[in-house]
Amino acid sequence: MTPDPTLSALSDHLFSISVALYSVAVLAFCAQLAFGRRTTAVPQPELVAAGGAALPPQGPGEAAPEPASSRRWGRLGVLVTGLGVLTHIGVLLARGLSVGRLPWGNMYEFATAMVLVAVVAFLVLAVRMPAVRHLGAFVLGPAVLAMVLVGLFLYTDAGPLVAALRSSWLAVHVTAAITGFGIFFVSSIASIAYLVRTRYDAKLATGAASSDSTIARLPSAATLDRVAHRTAVFGFPIWTFAVIAGAIWAESAWGRFWGWDPKETWAFIAWVVYAAYLHARTTAGWRGRPAAWINVTGLVVMVFNLLYVNMVSTGLHSYAGLPK
Repeated sequence: MTPDPTLSALSDHLFSISVALYSVAVLAFCAQLAFGRRTTAVPQPELVAAGGAALPPQGPGEAAPEPASSRRWGRLGVLVTGLGVLTHIGVLLARGLSVGRLPWGNMYEFATAMVLVAVVAFLVLAVRMPAVRHLGAFVLGPAVLAMVLVGLFLYTDAGPLVAALRSSWLAVHVTAAITGFGIFFVSSIASIAYLVRTRYDAKLATGAASSDSTIARLPSAATLDRVAHRTAVFGFPIWTFAVIAGAIWAESAWGRFWGWDPKETWAFIAWVVYAAYLHARTTAGWRGRPAAWINVTGLVVMVFNLLYVNMVSTGLHSYAGLPK
């Protein structure tokens, strides 16, 4: 099918608009951090029983209320992010319609769709858990950077699929891989923030850090750990399905389920790393920072698999559609 130049141009324009909207959202979330409350707990007053005996503390207490200006910036960030998601969907929709196929047949389209999944995952969390909005700058910032790099270095003109990708398995395997990657991206960002937050809390406890630091406005360590774990739990079966679907497609296309092709190998390594994270997260001695580091390692493996394996290594998956 001959690409429709009008729809292709529309897709490119929407890509630029999406980057601009996400950039505005980053500024709004940064303002929320600047004007937000500290999430360090306020200790409750000591209770005294009859006879003057002190009772043990009843809990960590509630954090200070969120200032109205901070809430407004957070809501603005969520709203602009939502608008960006709509234009981002338009990028892929217009590109797909312009060539009459699914819009993830090369690295430009794959990476663009992956960032969309990551932003949507964060947006769902931000709507359901308002405290997570303080993480917005740390999710949207890398998302904007990723889209800029994708547009600069991975952009290719809309065109038909290469012969190796002309299969119904494209809609199954690649869609699952994009979804799993995007969700793992948010999970790993939450783990990075968790590592920063726990280090800050440890310094704060010893008086080596200021209680007015911007880091104090991040969600609590417990919230960040919970977000990282829940998103990984959601993304892991999707990535597992992507690996299995890829093996089935490989048997149909190449006559074998597994051949230790570089792409297959690193997809499996990523699966092992995230399985290790989920196991460590529930294992005594590995909970907390050790498990979070494993989750961050998973993101490094995923990015390596996307960029180095596609762009440098040679294998049966060397049809990334890189710009010529």
